[in-house]
Amino acid sequence: MQLETETMKPAINRLKRAQGQLNAVIRMLEEGSDCRAVVTQLSAASKAIDRAGFSIIATGLEKCLESDDPTVDRAEMEKLFLSLA
Repeated sequence: MQLETETMKPAINRLKRAQGQLNAVIRMLEEGSDCRAVVTQLSAASKAIDRAGFSIIATGLEKCLESDDPTVDRAEMEKLFLSLA
C-alpha cells in the first residue's frame, strides 16, 4: 500500500522537527551542555518520532479498512501499529 504524500505532510513535518531536535542534541553533546537540557531535547525528538509513526500507521489502518484490495493485510497493519507501542 502506497502512502499519499499530501496525507503524510503532518507526519513529514513532525519528522523534520525531530531531525532538528536530534541535530540540537548532537550539538549540545559536542559542546558539553547541561544533562537536563540534552535529555529534554532528546525526549521531544522521541515523542515527535512516535507521533509521526502513529500517524502513519493510523493512516494505513484507515486505508486498510476502506479498501477491498487483497494486497492490504489488516493483520500486518495491526502488527506495525503494535511495534510502535
